[in-house]
Amino acid sequence: MALAKSSERRVGQVLEHIARGWAYVGGAILVAMALITVFSVIGRALLSYGLSPIRGDFELVEMGSAIAVFAFLPWCQLKRGHVTVDLIVDRMGGAVKRFFGFVGDLALAVISGLILWRLYLGFGEKFPFGSPDLRSALSMGSKPFFPETTYELEMPVWIPYGLALIGAILFFVVSVYTVWRSLNWLLDGQEASA
Repeated sequence: MALAKSSERRVGQVLEHIARGWAYVGGAILVAMALITVFSVIGRALLSYGLSPIRGDFELVEMGSAIAVFAFLPWCQLKRGHVTVDLIVDRMGGAVKRFFGFVGDLALAVISGLILWRLYLGFGEKFPFGSPDLRSALSMGSKPFFPETTYELEMPVWIPYGLALIGAILFFVVSVYTVWRSLNWLLDGQEASA
């Protein structure tokens, strides 16, 4: 009695490839941040030898962390990797576990929608381009009077917002998909391998 089970599987396969790829991007960003930190610390330690820290290292790590977090969220949601409290639910039957899994996925879909909405509004406040009519149609608000940049590197703040927004959009899409998937598991009476 599942809802479009074959379509759900096909959509799941596509989302899995996209979410995995975006998680790899997040992993590459983490590796780059680690290397920036290591080279910057070495540069600080060896100032007397003519080396120096990487300029704006803390800004790069700060922006990279935000982008990486949003890059990992879709994969984590797809694989049900979020932290759960299973002390009581693990002792209950499979139907109860599937029901609570559905409720959890539904709650995360609502939360991911809220996160996406607020991040989009923040992006709109930072993004300095677009005509007033286009910005109004996209609910982006007015253009910022002074486009915000980071302090040391003077990098436009809208760029990391936009990259994090891509992850937030994918997180929301995956969250809605997992509601569909867990509803099918609930209706089928068994959980397929996640």
